[in-house]
This record gives sequence, C-alpha cells and structure tokens, in this order.
Amino acid sequence: MTDPVPGREAFEAEVIPQLDSLYRLALRLTTDPSRAEDLVQDTVLKAFRSWQRFQPGTNIRSWLFTILRNTFINDYRRRQREPIPMDLETAEPHASFRAVDDEDPEGTFFSRIVDAKVIEAIDRLPEEFREVLVLSDIENLPYAEIADVLGIPVGTVKSRLFRARRQLQEVLYDHAVEMGYIRPRDRAPIKQ
Repeated sequence: MTDPVPGREAFEAEVIPQLDSLYRLALRLTTDPSRAEDLVQDTVLKAFRSWQRFQPGTNIRSWLFTILRNTFINDYRRRQREPIPMDLETAEPHASFRAVDDEDPEGTFFSRIVDAKVIEAIDRLPEEFREVLVLSDIENLPYAEIADVLGIPVGTVKSRLFRARRQLQEVLYDHAVEMGYIRPRDRAPIKQ
C-alpha cells in the first residue's frame, strides 16, 4: 500500500525526534504548558505544509525552531496590541560587553545546574534574553545557528546571552550558595 501523503514518512522521521526540543523552547517562550503544546502543534502543522521547501541535509532543528519562533511572534502580535512589559531596572541598559569565545564555559556550567528555581528565573527574563539563553544553554545551539533562528547578528546573540546570564547570576546567587554550587562571597568593606 502506498503512502496517501507523499513525504509523510520522511517528515515523521525528521520531526518526531525534535518534539521535545520544540516543546522546551515553546514552554520557555510562552511560560504556559497549554500554550506551549498549541505552539508546537501549530509549528508541526506549518512545517508539514511547507515540507516540500525543506532542503534535505540541512539542519532540521534550526528550521523547526525558526518556524516555532515566527509562529510565536505572529501569535503574540495577533493577541497583544500593547508592548511587552519589561522591568527596565533589572535589564542592564548599558551592560559592558565582554567578548564571548566560541568555547562557552559559562553555558556548560549553566546547563549542569538547571532545576525548578533556575527554570522559574529563566521564565522571568525578558523575552529577547530568554530565547537566546534557552537556545544556547538548554538546546545547545551554536551562536551562528541562534543568529539564523532569531534573525539577528552573532554579536547581538553574544550580548543578549551575556546579559541574560548576568541577570540569572544576580537572581540565583543565594540559591547557588544554598545548593553548594558556589561559596558565599566575602563582603569586603568599600575602600574610600
């Protein structure tokens, strides 16, 4: 018996292994399990409808992440007519940029200590910082792929990742001490 939908088996073979990654990204973007499931479902449907445009041998994960992100943005624009609320005091307006090499020891460290408190802190990050952090430290995408998925320069990826990690460090310092990941800092008196 022939396949009633041409390409369906190839689509399933490529896409099904990516569902967990898609859901994790969707959950971080929406912060709501129900909306994340809907977002993944919409993403898979859109990917299936445009499957003939996918180039075999290219990165399926990046292609699906791009569809998911664009679907999220379009849905958000449809639902919201107001700007995204952002706490400007916690977002560093003029964070000092430090060069981040392609080797990423901070990302490796963060990926080892993810727990419920860390996920909660990630969910509270502004969207542009959260999506870069999730793609880098949870999904382990290289900077160039993150830049492609988000449609931003690699330097912007590095800058946002630095800011996201800095905000997490501030929010999670006490938790890291409590869990034994780091030792408490000595509070040295301020020199005058």
